Amino acid sequence: MTKESQRYFNENEQQLLEEIMLHRRDVRGNNFKKDQISKDDIDRILQAALAAPSVGFSQPWEFVLIHDQETKEAVRDSFQKENEKAVHQFSDVKKQEYIKLKLEGITETPLNIAVFYKPKNEPVLGQTSMPNMGKYSVVCAIQNMWLMARSLNIGMGWVSILDPERVKDILNAPKENQLIGYLCFGYTDMFYNKPELEIKKWDYKKLQDEVVIREKYQ
Repeated sequence: MTKESQRYFNENEQQLLEEIMLHRRDVRGNNFKKDQISKDDIDRILQAALAAPSVGFSQPWEFVLIHDQETKEAVRDSFQKENEKAVHQFSDVKKQEYIKLKLEGITETPLNIAVFYKPKNEPVLGQTSMPNMGKYSVVCAIQNMWLMARSLNIGMGWVSILDPERVKDILNAPKENQLIGYLCFGYTDMFYNKPELEIKKWDYKKLQDEVVIREKYQ
C-alpha cells in the first residue's frame, strides 16, 4: 500500500467517532425491547469484532450466538445464583442500592453472544512474556462490538456476574476455551446521556488528572 492510498479521516469523522465512544452505554434488562436484530446488523457487529487488534495476529476469539430461550434461561439461572452471593459482599447501604439494580438482560434480549478466548498450543508472538495478552485481545474485540452496536443504535449489556464454568457447560464449550464476555444485544427504549451507575451515584466519574501519571509513579 502506497502512502497516497492510505485512509485518512477528516475532522467530522473524528468527531463522530468521539461521539460514539462518549455515548456508548452498558444497557440493562429493564431498558431492552423485544424487536429482532437483522442478520446484516449482527454481521456488522461480528465484523467489527474481527477487525480488532490481537497480539501476534493470533485472533484468539470465538463467538457463540444464542437465540434459544431455554439456553438463555439456563444462563440466567447461573446469574441469579452468583448474584445472590455477590449482594452479601457489599456494605448495608451499598447492599440496598445493589438490590435495586437490574444487572442483566439475558432473557429480555433477542440475542446473546458468549465470547471465548481460545488459546493456542504453541508460542504466540508478543504473548511469551505477558500470557494474558491473548485475553486482552478478546476484550478489544468486545469493545469493537460495543462501539459498532452503539453506532447501529443497538444496546449491549455485558454480564459478568456468572459462573464461567457453568456457562461453558451450558454451551458445550471446549475445555480449553475461557469465557471472557457474555453479551446481551437488543434495541433499547433509552440510551442514558451518562452511565447509569454514575446517574444513580454508585460511584463518580474519574477525571483525567486523577488517573494520568507523568513519567513515573512517585
